[in-house]
Amino acid sequence: MGNISTMIEQFLPALLLISLLVSLLALLFALRAESKYKKLYRQYDYFMRGKDAETLEDYFIELQRHVEKSEDLLEDQREMLKVLHNNNRIAFQKSGLIRYNAYSGLGGNLSFALAILNYDNTGFVMNSVHAKEGSFLYIKEVVEGSTSVELGAEEKLALEEALGYRRKKD
Repeated sequence: MGNISTMIEQFLPALLLISLLVSLLALLFALRAESKYKKLYRQYDYFMRGKDAETLEDYFIELQRHVEKSEDLLEDQREMLKVLHNNNRIAFQKSGLIRYNAYSGLGGNLSFALAILNYDNTGFVMNSVHAKEGSFLYIKEVVEGSTSVELGAEEKLALEEALGYRRKKD
């Protein structure tokens, strides 16, 4: 037995040091856990302040209703956007205007050719010819940028301007 007691006496300082280190580590982990608990409790307390379980449930139900309303509104707006997009494609949005003097003795550029097209380059070319006897108006259909009838020089220029092949003159 003397042998064991001498061994214990010999290793006692090391055992005490190891147990002290383990105790310090345990204390550090406990302090850190306490700090995290307090932080979490403060967040929970802030969230729950002034609310009981029933009002919190009502809050979440109202929030769900708001989300559903927003989704319905979003779907309605998508449908309206589709309609507007389709309407925009068929609306006239391109034009070309060429003013000219049809008969050199009349003075001034009183005649004109006007091309009006939609997104798909479909529309018409209108030619107003001013003469001594009166004005004459001609309209030619344009489908996807071309016509089935021959265009006059000014009508071609107006169509090219509407199609963007030619710059508009200010």
